[in-house]
Amino acid sequence: MGKEGWCLQGPGRRGSSCRGWGQGVGPTISTMLLGILVVLCFIPTADVTENKILVSQRPLLTVTNKTATLVCNYTYNGTGKEFRASLHKGTDSAVEVCFVSWNTTKTSSNSNKEFNCQGIHDKDKVIFSLWNMSASQTDIYFCKIEVMYPPPYVYNEKSNGTIIHVKETPIQIQPQSDIPLWIMVAVTGVLAFYSMLITAVFINYWQKSKKNMYHQSDYMNMTPRHPPYQKNKGYPSYAPTRDYTAYRSWQP
Repeated sequence: MGKEGWCLQGPGRRGSSCRGWGQGVGPTISTMLLGILVVLCFIPTADVTENKILVSQRPLLTVTNKTATLVCNYTYNGTGKEFRASLHKGTDSAVEVCFVSWNTTKTSSNSNKEFNCQGIHDKDKVIFSLWNMSASQTDIYFCKIEVMYPPPYVYNEKSNGTIIHVKETPIQIQPQSDIPLWIMVAVTGVLAFYSMLITAVFINYWQKSKKNMYHQSDYMNMTPRHPPYQKNKGYPSYAPTRDYTAYRSWQP
């Protein structure tokens, strides 16, 4: 075999048959092998692309009212009929917060007892709603999409996740009433004036009563009397016995 082609020689042959690269069966075999290799290369790639699930999430979600809505967008070109989507908490996805499963006929959802969570499937996305969240639940959350049926089982690669930052709600002191300040000041002033007026009337009445009491004491009979228990004991009297004959204007 030379550089420019190949030759067939052997017993029973009268001559030699030499052909170049561009002649005979050589190009036909090469073309067939090349076509087979191309087909074998494209078939696995198409299968992997068809069954692959891609998930995208927003990187940060700030919660100020204890309510969060996390949207998990996904793409899937396979033929799955039964799916399951779940929300996981922590860098190692150790805690499953809640999940939602659906097929062609029904949808069901369930939540971890430590969370208030509900999942809803809507076309090419899954929406997880969380409420009554606390600051201790601040963490990174991951969405997981799974094809449960038919085989083969497929799930998405771990995404970058979403950091849910739950802020403490400040305690707001609400005013006791919506009455304007000037009305409250006016009412307070009237009550204060009324209290002062009542106090002045009471003091005036008390002073008059005290003065009347002093005037009545000037006309009281201050002559000492015998105590009831000393009348028969021979004690000297406190006052001389009155002589009523002195008041008589005539003598018998």
